[in-house]
Amino acid sequence: MASNKANKLAFLSMPAPASYVAGLGRGASGFTTRSDIGPAREGPSAEVIAEAQAKRGEEPEIDQDQFQDPDNEYGLFAGTTYEQDDEEADKIYEAVDAAMDARRKARREAQEQAELAKHRAERPKIQQQFADLKRGLSAVTDEEWESIPEVGNLTRKKRKKDERAFVVPDSVIVGDRAKGEYENALDPMQQEHGGFETPADGAMTNFVEIGQARDKILSLKLDQISGTSTSSGLSTSIDPKGYLTSLDSVVIKSDAEIGDIKRARMLFDSLVKSNPKHAPGWIAAARLEEHAGRMVAARKLIKQGCEQCPKSEDVWIEAARLHNNDDAKVIFANAVQHVGQSVKIWLAAADLENDAKSKRRVLRKALENIPNSVRLWKETVNLETSASDARILLSRAVEVIPLSVELWLALAQLETLENAKKVLNKARKAIPTSHEIWIAAGRLLEQEASIMPADAPEADKKKTYDMVDKTIEAGVQQLRKHQVLLTRDQWLKEAEKCETQGSVRTCEAIVKATITMDTEEEDQLDTWMDDAESALSRDKVGTARTIFAYALKVFPDKKNLWIRAAGLEKAHGTPESLNQILERAVEHCPQAEVLWLMGAKEKWMAGDVDGARAVLARAFDANKESEKIWLAAVKLEAENDQLEVARELLIRARTIADTERIWMKSAVFERQRGQLDAALETLSTALSKFPKFAKLYIIQGQIHQSQGKISAARGSFSAGIKACPKEPTLWILASRLEEADGKSIKARALLEKARQVNPGNDELWAEAVGVEERSGGAAQAKSMLARGLQECPTSGLLWTMSIWAEPRPMRKTRSLDALKKSNDNPLIICTVARLFWAERKIEKARQWFQRAVPPRQDDATETGADIGDLWGWWLKFERQHGTEEHREEVRVKCEQAEPHHGLTWQAIAKDLKNSKKSIREILEMVADALQ
Repeated sequence: MASNKANKLAFLSMPAPASYVAGLGRGASGFTTRSDIGPAREGPSAEVIAEAQAKRGEEPEIDQDQFQDPDNEYGLFAGTTYEQDDEEADKIYEAVDAAMDARRKARREAQEQAELAKHRAERPKIQQQFADLKRGLSAVTDEEWESIPEVGNLTRKKRKKDERAFVVPDSVIVGDRAKGEYENALDPMQQEHGGFETPADGAMTNFVEIGQARDKILSLKLDQISGTSTSSGLSTSIDPKGYLTSLDSVVIKSDAEIGDIKRARMLFDSLVKSNPKHAPGWIAAARLEEHAGRMVAARKLIKQGCEQCPKSEDVWIEAARLHNNDDAKVIFANAVQHVGQSVKIWLAAADLENDAKSKRRVLRKALENIPNSVRLWKETVNLETSASDARILLSRAVEVIPLSVELWLALAQLETLENAKKVLNKARKAIPTSHEIWIAAGRLLEQEASIMPADAPEADKKKTYDMVDKTIEAGVQQLRKHQVLLTRDQWLKEAEKCETQGSVRTCEAIVKATITMDTEEEDQLDTWMDDAESALSRDKVGTARTIFAYALKVFPDKKNLWIRAAGLEKAHGTPESLNQILERAVEHCPQAEVLWLMGAKEKWMAGDVDGARAVLARAFDANKESEKIWLAAVKLEAENDQLEVARELLIRARTIADTERIWMKSAVFERQRGQLDAALETLSTALSKFPKFAKLYIIQGQIHQSQGKISAARGSFSAGIKACPKEPTLWILASRLEEADGKSIKARALLEKARQVNPGNDELWAEAVGVEERSGGAAQAKSMLARGLQECPTSGLLWTMSIWAEPRPMRKTRSLDALKKSNDNPLIICTVARLFWAERKIEKARQWFQRAVPPRQDDATETGADIGDLWGWWLKFERQHGTEEHREEVRVKCEQAEPHHGLTWQAIAKDLKNSKKSIREILEMVADALQ
């Protein structure tokens, strides 16, 4: 039984648990020694750990941040060496990143700008909200500013009053009490000497003398205060009338300004003490005291500045400015001892003198000290009243300063022609790199030729003028030898300068000698045309004329060049010069019909009908089958009432040239003469030859309609539509014929079919809108107009109709949309001008009318100036609000533009009654017809 009893001490022989620490239960912490853990050894490698984790089915732990920072690698490549290949790879990646960033930069910045603009629009700054009010403050007058009331206390807070109390002294209380009492007893001294009698030696006091002495002292003090001291003491320099006025000039400085002055004074004081040789510091300190009204302190400071900085001319000039005239002369006398080489000092000293003799003396003294100053020589010469004295001075000046171009040119101007040539030759040898001297030589030769007597031989004049060209050409060559390379633009500017000064031949010589510089042969024509246009834009007609003349010598067969040159002569030249240029033009370009026509027209407009006939006769020889020349000859004879000759010319033209336009003009000629049967016969023959010419059908239909033959007119228009379906005028005339016959439904059908055949034609849509309006369907007209704008979004005609269809308050907004959509169409610009006219904004309306009819650069480009209706609206406006000068300006510009288009203009100009009317007369009729 005893053997079965458990042994309580058996645990002592048992091994300790793995986690057992001796004494831990009673609070002992224990420690570990090297003998407990054994010798040091390396831990398991990463591969062993990974293999053990794989046997246990655990996933290896991966650090997600080991690849995040390439500059601090501690993952896969943590132990590798950073080599040159790595650096190159990093640079490549950086270049790729930069390129990608640059591609996105514009879009990102645009997006940021848009977001910022949106944010600013939603939440503008306080400064932006009041920007218009701040700009409006510029118009506030001084009186309005002074009348603004004081702000006062707007915080609505009750300010705490100063309720401090002080004890009143007893002396104040006693004195206040005795203030109203009367003395009714004599003091001991008065009782001793017998009352109020003064204890003197009995002499009487003279109060009159005392008063006079007081007045004299007061008068002396007033005189001293006012700045004068007179012997009588009764005179002062105070003006009783201007005293109050003079008080306005007294500057009353605010506390803030006084504080600023004090701070600035401390700053400048520190500046001049720390750096006493700094001249601008002394000047600024003196000017501060001057601004503060302390002239004595300012003069004292600038005196110290002169002592500290005697080599600074600015300090001396500032010191002279702060003193009166006499003291300033003394200051400059001291200044020239220290800075005797300063031109500014000498010139300022000369300005102090009142008479020319004294100034001349000072300047000559200055030249003794500074003989190489061009400015001093020029000032000295300007003071001379005698040309001979000035010539002597300039002769000495160019000896002392031989490299001054100004002095040489001034001396040449004062000399006679022969001596001037000698002077310029000396100048050219002294300064071989000056182009001004060569130009002056050319101008001198031109002047010599211009002052030749009237009876002098032309050969001598021509020889002298040729010398101008040779001189300028030699000058350009000499300058190139001396490496003076002026650009072609610089030479052209010099030419324009010569033209401005009246030396036209010198200007031409410069252009001829330098126009080919810096230009490639294939670009010469375009470059010279641009040069001529730019010169004309600056009103340098002579330069432009010379450029055209040289270009015509190089390119005599360029028709456009002759046309430009003729346009220049027409605008700025004489009729003789224009005829000369046109004669030369037709000699070099005999096949250019436009040049022949221009020559004939100019002679006709000048009243020389025979000369115009002669030009056209020569044109026939050069261009026998020219349609334009035949028609011009017919027009010339018809306008001069030579009807039979015109008819014979047309018959010959139909035989020789035989063009569709000549047949059409033949029919129009017969129609204008009232020979309708002959016109119809001519049209029948023409249609058999030219069945695809739409105008023949138009004229035939109009003749039948004028005769009342509706069915025949309908047949002509129908035949024309079948033969020429792409001609919108035929469709419109056919529609109007049906509408005039009372068949509006058929007119609509014709226009609908026309729009299908000619999509995108705004004239057809406008006619359809007009049909609806004339038939009384305003809603249908508005719907038709909307459909037309959808198909023709840039049509100025449709947008104009849309603007006037809107209510008056909406027209401005509609016109703004129209200008954006139609790219500033002339019709819409004219409509905007009419809107301003309706609002009585006269000047704005006139400006917009001018914008609507800009001048054409050439005949090829069409602008608003070719639309006669615009000129009619402008003249109608000037009739109501302009002067006669304004109206005449419109008429002259319209005659120059020669418009041909416009609904009202064409209807009036092509009326048979107005066949012989001029452009001016038609313009007046158009202005009357417009509503």
